[in-house]
Amino acid sequence: MAHLRLSEADRERVGAAVSAAEHGTDGEIVTIVTEQSDAYHDVGLHYALAAVLLVAALAAFVPAIVDVPAGWLVGGWSLPSAGHALFALMLLQTLVFLVVRYALAWMPLRLALTPRATRARRVRRRAVQYFKVGAERRTVARVGILLYLSLGERMAEIVADEAIHKAVPPERWGDAMAALVAEVRHGRAGEGMAAAVAAIGAILSEGFPKTSDDVNELPDRLIEL
Repeated sequence: MAHLRLSEADRERVGAAVSAAEHGTDGEIVTIVTEQSDAYHDVGLHYALAAVLLVAALAAFVPAIVDVPAGWLVGGWSLPSAGHALFALMLLQTLVFLVVRYALAWMPLRLALTPRATRARRVRRRAVQYFKVGAERRTVARVGILLYLSLGERMAEIVADEAIHKAVPPERWGDAMAALVAEVRHGRAGEGMAAAVAAIGAILSEGFPKTSDDVNELPDRLIEL
């Protein structure tokens, strides 16, 4: 699966979509795109530790796995002792740990082996963090909303401020998310973001229509982190 990239045209498209969407609502839409929401170092460690335990389990059922390297330690002149066997097992486990750990240092592999539920939690957590910094309570009427896309995981989140959260049920954002995901799956992240912004704007215009004294309190441009 090709890595998603945003072009200058994509950035302009998303910024223009935000400006257009906000023409019909007092709501303030913030868009953030990031390369990846987490490094998943713990995932690589967990797989490496699981491989170490698997080696011990295999050695219990297939002793030759340890007996052969233990024989090398004594040069084949005598039967290896229990100490030699234990030492050979520890060496084998260390080797397996390092191989798996360094193999998973390659991010595409680590990300592919990370459970989807874990990726979804990390993306949601990062979206909430960015929302708290960039949009929460940054508007007088508490009408900020964040559209967040994590390119590496190809996952998105919508996080809304207090007034919007109370007025709009979470399931209403389904169309916006569907519009975004449909384009992202085809490698068109910019178009997906713009489509999602338009859908969000349509929903906001119903509950928070544009008023004469509304001012633009949050930036329209796409923020890349």
